[in-house]
Amino acid sequence: MTSPYQETVDEPPEPGAPARRTPLWRGQGPALAVVAVGGAAGASARYGAALLWPARTGGFPWTTFGVNVAGCFVIGVFMVLITEVWTPHPLVRPFFGTGVLGGFTTFSTYAVDIQRLMDEGHPRTALAYLAATLFAALAAVCLAVMLTRRAAARRSAGREPS
Repeated sequence: MTSPYQETVDEPPEPGAPARRTPLWRGQGPALAVVAVGGAAGASARYGAALLWPARTGGFPWTTFGVNVAGCFVIGVFMVLITEVWTPHPLVRPFFGTGVLGGFTTFSTYAVDIQRLMDEGHPRTALAYLAATLFAALAAVCLAVMLTRRAAARRSAGREPS
């Protein structure tokens, strides 16, 4: 049977005193719950995209490519916003960053797509997909960070009195 208490100690106990345990719900429970809810939402959105735009056998997996690149762009925007622009509620990052975007982007499917393309005799498509996804995902994050910082700077410059 599992305990509703996590094994971490809130503060060092007095020598010889038992460690004080924190109920799981007050510890990591809320973060776990929002990651699960966000992950379900993100994975559902990805699944919906795959249903709307199914991959053609032996063809370039455009839907997975697009989902991963779009997700990386949103991650870049999100990280600038929550680290440089505003201080969000402590559960925003696990919900949206880890949950929604972690469930939406799918680098495991990316790896499976590459293997499938290789197995089906399409090594050039597999290698093009491998390189294009890496390049586009990194470029999307960098572009998003740059654009978000620029927009935030313009917004804050417009608020300062002249």
